[in-house]
Amino acid sequence: MSWIKIIPFNEATGKLKTLYNRVKGPNNQIDNVLSIHSLRPHTLAGHMSLYKNVLHHSDNTFDNWFLELLGTYTSYINNCDYCFEHHFEGMKKFLNDDVKAAKLKEQIINDCFTEILSNKELFLINYAKKLTLAPSSFKKEDIDRLKNIGVNDGELLEINQVVSYFNYVNRTVLGLGVNTSNETIGLSPKNKGSDSLWIHE
Repeated sequence: MSWIKIIPFNEATGKLKTLYNRVKGPNNQIDNVLSIHSLRPHTLAGHMSLYKNVLHHSDNTFDNWFLELLGTYTSYINNCDYCFEHHFEGMKKFLNDDVKAAKLKEQIINDCFTEILSNKELFLINYAKKLTLAPSSFKKEDIDRLKNIGVNDGELLEINQVVSYFNYVNRTVLGLGVNTSNETIGLSPKNKGSDSLWIHE
């Protein structure tokens, strides 16, 4: 499951048990990326708040499948198999189009996006790649190019936060040896209208 000690659901007490009950999935599953925080429950609370507000909030303007695509792509170029597998399943679920999902997966792996995505989406994929691999190389001109093709400031912030979140969680996973052992992958919070409802379905 990981390279450090994990407190499982049936052994959790106090604050950790309270948090586990808020994030659990079917059969009391706690995703390994969340249980990795069990020795420091306050970081689990921080992680979940960031995750819910960045990726699964009603005030986001991009479709969930596209935000999940950005996370899947970011995770792939970071060589984070755990997040790639989880969020590809999430993307597939939100997209509800297995053929398109399979084509997108192939394009992620080949790092070559054609036809399926709009011009705006392609520019945002490139933004995600640069933010992940070469963040210090950004210049104002990069942002101006995005604005010139119709990306507004709120959308830029939304995409920036999603890609930044995945870079954070990829490093959590890779640095602590988190894997998908004993997990049902692709679960996520469904109630977008509440910042505090974190249950995974």
